Amino acid sequence: MAKTRRPEPAAARPADLLEFVWIWNRRQRLDTPALHRRIARWLQARRNAGDRRLLLTAFRGSGKSTLVGLYCAWTLMREPDTRILVLAADHALATKMVAMVRRIVERHALCAPIRPDGPEAWAADRFTVARPAVLRDPSMLAQGVGGNITGCHADLIVCDDVEVAGNSDTPAKRAELRERLAETEFVLTPGGTILYVGTPHCADSLYREAGEDGEAFLAGYRRLALPLLDARGRSAWPERFPPEAIEALRRRVGPLQFARHMLLQAVPDGAARLDPAALVRYAEEPEYREAGGRAVLTLMGRRLVSGGGFWDPAYGRAGGAGDASVLAAVYADAEGNHYLHRLAYLTHDPDRPEDPATQQCRAVAAVARALLLPAVRVETNGLGRFLPALLRREMARAGAACAVIEHASARAKAERILAALEPALAARRLHAHESVWRTPFPAEMAAWRPDAPGAARDDALDAVAGCLLAEPVRLPSVAPPPRGPAWRGG
Repeated sequence: MAKTRRPEPAAARPADLLEFVWIWNRRQRLDTPALHRRIARWLQARRNAGDRRLLLTAFRGSGKSTLVGLYCAWTLMREPDTRILVLAADHALATKMVAMVRRIVERHALCAPIRPDGPEAWAADRFTVARPAVLRDPSMLAQGVGGNITGCHADLIVCDDVEVAGNSDTPAKRAELRERLAETEFVLTPGGTILYVGTPHCADSLYREAGEDGEAFLAGYRRLALPLLDARGRSAWPERFPPEAIEALRRRVGPLQFARHMLLQAVPDGAARLDPAALVRYAEEPEYREAGGRAVLTLMGRRLVSGGGFWDPAYGRAGGAGDASVLAAVYADAEGNHYLHRLAYLTHDPDRPEDPATQQCRAVAAVARALLLPAVRVETNGLGRFLPALLRREMARAGAACAVIEHASARAKAERILAALEPALAARRLHAHESVWRTPFPAEMAAWRPDAPGAARDDALDAVAGCLLAEPVRLPSVAPPPRGPAWRGG
């Protein structure tokens, strides 16, 4: 009797991207959240459909770069001859992506066939897998967007976080970035794919869609946008970003940065407003006492842990044109609250025998002594270069135990003001003494526009921002969890 012949085993079906990601996460003892499953399915679907121009935008902390790294390793597993070029804002950031993919290839169970026999083809910013073809370019190469990619050839170009705050804050930098990225079209092989991955950092973002003001830089790209919150306000990753964590993040970074980095909205700087109504008004004065041989300063029953002044000097007369000379004095408590206690608009009397600088330094020393300020920072850009030495002399004459610190600002004024005031106002942690409301400061806040420098006065805003930026970030203290009986007794 003839034996029946068993059928030959069918060729193993290559794993799809979601399976590849799931196996890796299991090895790392991680879950695969719904957000990551959606990204994996979208990347696979676009590959199957033959789409060659892709844009993935997702909120900060979403793990999008990790998913794209797994996508690169999966692509090399399926097609070992693929050449991948990773571009990032700088070479170090691109190297992180290449190093991560190399670790995946080394450890993923499905990547065993493409691991090379020797380590000579593996480096920090490039590596080559075991592949049939003999090619000049490595399997994966890292390069900063400002580096030289002439002569490279790639079948897949991953532009991972090429737009950051440092290269997109001015029109000239944005134009240079676009010019650099246009070079990728000459590096890409025919039929190759370009994948952009990132988060908007400015109003004129690389990733914005076409609008009334012109065509988008990535016009025609297939897009997937994943903001942190959907239309109903639900979190895209509730396990990592529950509602209370989202609200705390919004308070810390301010509405403008939250809208850009977490909601993927290319919000213009002019949309940011400093609302005086967000200031918390108070009328109390600080109380000084000594307890147990230690000095204690309290305000409204809260112990103050730090404080200081910031002087942005100028020599204009009161009510005249030009910059105002403003001294801001701010206290801080251990819970992260700031108290704008005084704003002094300093002037000088031309009929007095003292020179204008000495008159203003005496006024600053008097405020520092009255408010027990431990330090005053003096803006030394421009006119204030010789003022610290003069102010130290007047501090000594006034008997003020206050240090004088020279400060030179390198950031743009509008950027400093937004970085300092907007998060504090959004978190309702900036308090203002009632005397502040009798100064031009509230009007300056209401009229100030970051996209129109010089259109309104901002001297007091700059002084207050200097105080806030000099303070460390403090988080509210949390009571320790209850403990059970001590095993040591007692």
